[in-house]
Amino acid sequence: QVQLVESGGGLVQAGGSLRLSCTASGRTFSRYIMGWFRQAPGKEREFVAAVSGLGRSTDYADSVKGRFTISRDNAKNTAYLQMNSLKPEDTAVYYCAASQRSYRMVSDYDYWGQGTQVTVSS
Repeated sequence: QVQLVESGGGLVQAGGSLRLSCTASGRTFSRYIMGWFRQAPGKEREFVAAVSGLGRSTDYADSVKGRFTISRDNAKNTAYLQMNSLKPEDTAVYYCAASQRSYRMVSDYDYWGQGTQVTVSS
């Protein structure tokens, strides 16, 4: 069982930056792909970024490539999402999740955090 807790959301102006953190319980953190997803009101949850267990491989949605960076520190059981050049369309609840299967499929993630709100004003 893995419990995930996100932090770092908030209100920021367009062009600004935020860093989200996701801290996991348990001793098997490095066995999991860690992903970030987001869900805006009235929309489906969508993939944002993912990082492999040892942090050697990453994947990004086209909409955030070049602006967001995912990373992890296995010694701290924590994954991060650095978000730069934020746009109003990035406004959503952001969720971190853990998977042992794929990077992009919502259904392949077994554990989810409670979500943190990110609001980007224009």
